[in-house]
Amino acid sequence: MLITPRPGTHRDNILQALRNTRDDVQNLYTSGPRETLPRLLKYLEWANDAVGRLAGQIADRDLDKLILTSRHAQILANVAILASPDAVRFANGLVNLELRQRTDDLNEAAQALEAAARRRQQAGRNIVFDTGMFLNHPDKFDQIDYRALTNIFDEPVNLVVPMVVIDELDNLKQHNKQQVRWRAGYSLAVLDRLFSSGRPSVAVLRDLDLSEAAAGGLPRSKVTVELLFDQPGHIRLPIADDEIVDQALTLQALAGEEVTLFTYDTGQSMRARNAGLTAKKLRLEPEEPQAKG
Repeated sequence: MLITPRPGTHRDNILQALRNTRDDVQNLYTSGPRETLPRLLKYLEWANDAVGRLAGQIADRDLDKLILTSRHAQILANVAILASPDAVRFANGLVNLELRQRTDDLNEAAQALEAAARRRQQAGRNIVFDTGMFLNHPDKFDQIDYRALTNIFDEPVNLVVPMVVIDELDNLKQHNKQQVRWRAGYSLAVLDRLFSSGRPSVAVLRDLDLSEAAAGGLPRSKVTVELLFDQPGHIRLPIADDEIVDQALTLQALAGEEVTLFTYDTGQSMRARNAGLTAKKLRLEPEEPQAKG
């Protein structure tokens, strides 16, 4: 499972916390007290410590999967019964099963986070477009000069598209303005073509271009597009702009480096900056007033 970092956290701190928590429960499983009641109480003490260590760093649903499981609730609610002489064998088996599974699940979570961090290191500089970028930029998103937009010349650019943006574009295909409908449909058609080959969530939009560099100019970076799918069990925020910012913050925590959100919307840029993201607010050229005849 891939955990969901809380806003403002950093993957390295989360990874260290996961490893420490895993090591503690593994040591308890292999070297902890063997008597039923001390072992049971040590397990509950470990769970409390683990929640204290991880609660500020990962989502509540991840805590429930990793620490506060249904078996933890069962053990906590029946300590007196499990500590009785008649329940020794059952109690030992129950606690041992939970200790082993907590070790396995925490190890899996740490490995998944490590793998995600490696992928992020290979992706290049991560940028996020809100929905308005697909609709309002003078150039269609597959034709944007990303070198001029981002001022990045020497490393790949990874355009990350949260699924909430895809869903908003889908809804805008029914908009009453023809231009909005067309841009939404065009953007979705390009994305569908990029990801039509199967399950990969990253596709190449533009390869590295060195043609200008050969004449003394600057290279054009490779540009990839990544779909950022909702994690299983994820509940979106009621306002789509808040959800986009939240997804960008999760990406930033996993990437371990700055993520930049591009938008034409003043409110969206304010939300992003207030949450700790770098936001680039672009400006639409104002339309010239029509002369009165």
